[in-house]
Amino acid sequence: MLLFLLVSLRLFAQDTAPEGNPPRPNPPRLVNDLVGILQPDERARLEEKLRRYNDTTSTQIVILIVRNTEPYPIGDYSFQVGRAWGVGQKGKNNGLVLTWATDTRKVFIATGYGLEGAVPDAIAKRIVSQVIVPRFKNQEWYAGLDEATTEIIRRAQGEYKDESTDEGEGSPFGFIVLIIVLILLFIWIGRNRGGGNRYRGGGPVIFPFPYTTFSGGGGSSGSWGGGGSDFGGFGGGSFGGGGAGGDY
Repeated sequence: MLLFLLVSLRLFAQDTAPEGNPPRPNPPRLVNDLVGILQPDERARLEEKLRRYNDTTSTQIVILIVRNTEPYPIGDYSFQVGRAWGVGQKGKNNGLVLTWATDTRKVFIATGYGLEGAVPDAIAKRIVSQVIVPRFKNQEWYAGLDEATTEIIRRAQGEYKDESTDEGEGSPFGFIVLIIVLILLFIWIGRNRGGGNRYRGGGPVIFPFPYTTFSGGGGSSGSWGGGGSDFGGFGGGSFGGGGAGGDY
């Protein structure tokens, strides 16, 4: 009986603690607005965007909106939530928590170990100060979060796309562009030397890469994958101390 009472009191304390240690969402979701500051359709669009990105890359980006993070600094609070919820995949640690405390007007981006290379502290700081803060000062809450997550996704492109992708440092974009330029230059030289529309010696031009379309910049509510998406839950990722924040 005593054990039952102790367990009940502990569960009651967890349920009634407003935001000191928010429990893992059930059902699981990536956008957790515990304040109710976003419109329902805005939450839905952000959720679908982040779920699609999770589906195609396994990288999990969480938005957490609380009134305050007392008694913890917002950075420590974000790391605790990331660890407690297990944001990201176990072994890859490719999770990120974007925390916004509305009463104290603070924002923090906490990165898992696996994303510290793609979104280092300086980039996290820049996203907060140059993307989120200007929007939030104009009370454009959804636009700030949407543009920030688009920039985070753009920075993380190329890492953890699927289980067979080798992990590497930096983006292969510049290398691919260089190869394409060299191929086009080689074709141009071959045509001018041999005359006509073929290489000297004949034969078609074979490109070593599949045709790819690259788009620059960050759009609003980007699409990764098609159709609806179901989010099965967090994968057990771990967090260190990477990240940065600011206020507005």
